[in-house]
Order: sequence, then C-alpha cells, then structure tokens
Amino acid sequence: VAYFCFLLSALGVTAGAHRLWSHRSYKAKLPLRIFLAVANSMAFQNDIFEWSRDHRVHHKYSETDADPHNARRGFFFSHIGWLLVRKHPDVIEKGRKLDLTDLLADPVVQFQRKYYKITVVLMCFAIPTLVPWCAWEESLWNAYFLASILRYTISLNISWLVNSAAHMYGNRPYDKHISPRQNPLVTLGAIGEGFHNYHHTFPFDYSASEFGLNFNPTTWFIDLMCWLGLATDRKRATKPMIKARKARTGDGST
Repeated sequence: VAYFCFLLSALGVTAGAHRLWSHRSYKAKLPLRIFLAVANSMAFQNDIFEWSRDHRVHHKYSETDADPHNARRGFFFSHIGWLLVRKHPDVIEKGRKLDLTDLLADPVVQFQRKYYKITVVLMCFAIPTLVPWCAWEESLWNAYFLASILRYTISLNISWLVNSAAHMYGNRPYDKHISPRQNPLVTLGAIGEGFHNYHHTFPFDYSASEFGLNFNPTTWFIDLMCWLGLATDRKRATKPMIKARKARTGDGST
C-alpha cells in the first residue's frame, strides 16, 4: 500500500502538476485531470496552482534569486531549506508577472485549490491509513507510520532531489551553460524526472527525456492515457533539433 501510494502521489506531481499543468506538454481530458488532481493531493506538495506557478518561475529565472529553490545557494537550500524560510522578494515579484490564465481557467485546478486542506487530509493521511486497517486489520500504528508518514517523507525527499542533486551532479549533454544535469539515480527514484539537463533545454517535451520510454514511468503513464483516449497532443522535441542542440551547446557526453 505504501509503494502504491508512492507511485500514485508521484504521478500526481510528475504527470500532473509538472508535465501537464506547469508545461502544458500534453492535453488531458476531464477524467484524467480529476484523477491527477486527486493524486496530487496525496503528494501534499502545495496545490496545483501554487506548484505550477513556482515551477514556471523556476524555469524562467533558474539559478537566480527569483528561483524558489536556487541551487546556487547550496544543496541544503535547494533541497529543503527553501521551504524553511520566507520566499525571496524576487520570487514573489516575478511570480506575479507570469501569465497564469490557463490555471485560473481550469475548474479542476481551482476546485483542488479551494478544498486543498480537506483533500490532503483524506488522500495523504486518512486513506493510506484506513485502507490497511479496514482491509486486513493492520494496526493503525503501522498503517499510519508506514503507508502515510514514511511514504510521504520518502516521496518528498525524492522530489526535492530533482531540485538539489539534479542541479549539481551529473553530465550536461544538451547545454553545458546551465546548471541542471542528467542524474540516473534521481531518474530512478522520481519515475523519470532526472533527465534534467534535457528537460531544462526542452521544457515543452512531454517525455522530459530524449530516450522516451527508457525508464520513464511517467512517460509510460501518459502514453497509456493517450492509448485510452484520455490524453492528446503530446509535444516532442525532434531528433534533428536535439542533435543540433547537443552539437552547439552540449558538453560532449552522451
């Protein structure tokens, strides 16, 4: 149950808040948007609107004071420290200037934002605790601390590694002039989000990777949703575009 909830909550962030709502790299029909919003509440990493707004600021002003988790302020700050202090004034100022009309116009995003606290209590803590307790008489103690608290703690730290480790450790085959790196370990834990040099070079690509289905469970999920007719219009960087960019700005690695 803990692992299932981990995967579900991860998809709420990776396929939902990140690739769908932050980058609009594909389109999702209403049932899929509702599912991803529910999964996102299980992740408890801020509501979709706030997550997407901060992520757009992160991309537009990466590694500056306007970046919410500026990696130039060190590993600890980019991993968790940014959540322990007030936002830099530049983050707030630049965030207010972004066009967020698409998020404001999405009723699923607005509903989740309005009832976020209730949905978090239900999805992140109550359901992962009550299902094992009711289904096979697991103790409430075990269910709460394993399926809820431990799972939530691990999922948070894996997500934060995208902001910290994937901005510091790894190669830069697409753009050596930016901080984000290709980090296989982060890719493994964050179900496909560790191809970070690629992602910051081609942020519109729904796969967030040159290699498509090569250990990218989030891409598998989006492709499955397209096959089921619940998602459409996947955006992709072309092979010639990728090859040209690697030759022009890459560090020569593969």
